[in-house]
Amino acid sequence: MKKIALPLFGLCLLHTTLSAQITDPKATEVWQPVPKSVQTGSTSEAPSDAIRLFDGSNLNNFISSKDSSAAAWTIQKDGSMTVAPGKGDIQTKQSFGDCQLHLEFKAPEVVKGEGQGRGNSGVFLQNRYEVQILDCFQNTTYSNGQTASIYKQHIPLVNACKKPGEWQTYDILYTAPQFNQDGIKIASAYITVLHNGVVVQNHVEIKGTTEYIGLPQNQAHGKGPIKLQDHGDLVSFRNIWIREL
Repeated sequence: MKKIALPLFGLCLLHTTLSAQITDPKATEVWQPVPKSVQTGSTSEAPSDAIRLFDGSNLNNFISSKDSSAAAWTIQKDGSMTVAPGKGDIQTKQSFGDCQLHLEFKAPEVVKGEGQGRGNSGVFLQNRYEVQILDCFQNTTYSNGQTASIYKQHIPLVNACKKPGEWQTYDILYTAPQFNQDGIKIASAYITVLHNGVVVQNHVEIKGTTEYIGLPQNQAHGKGPIKLQDHGDLVSFRNIWIREL
């Protein structure tokens, strides 16, 4: 039987005709599947289905990125943890792909340095894609390396930084890249970032690894850990949780 290709106008007319024939609202109701119920609190509280990566009591969910030994950052009395300069980056024991990530951070109240040398850290998705953490309150640096940039790839829409010493939030929605069996990337990663409740990255494409020098790389990989960077500054973190999507 010969297939007949309808022009776009014809398809629209067919859709309109079929829609006109539906007179019962129940005909377009979908009852399954039923979304799972979760308990929620304030915007910073972890939903009931979240994995708490850091609740202020210990660093049991993290290891050293350098040698997989116990994470050696400092636990503070207020339930936060602070970078221990020279101890190196830390990362989650568990690996993740598509996710919703929440974390809170604060730059040192005592301001030292300028540009990239002031309150510098970072959070890496899948151990390779960095959302920059920096003290950019009245502090100038290159735009694609400032707070909430996708490092060296995407400039944030606005600078939503608070003063040094004040707690700030990142809420991140992340879709991991996909690779075929030959290791070729067939779908890019995408990321949305809210900084202190303000959208600063709106579903932007991650072009590959966020390199300090050179262009993004796209070697095939699966799920990966969430990594926090030791850049030598006393940046603190608290209330870190993640939901797998």
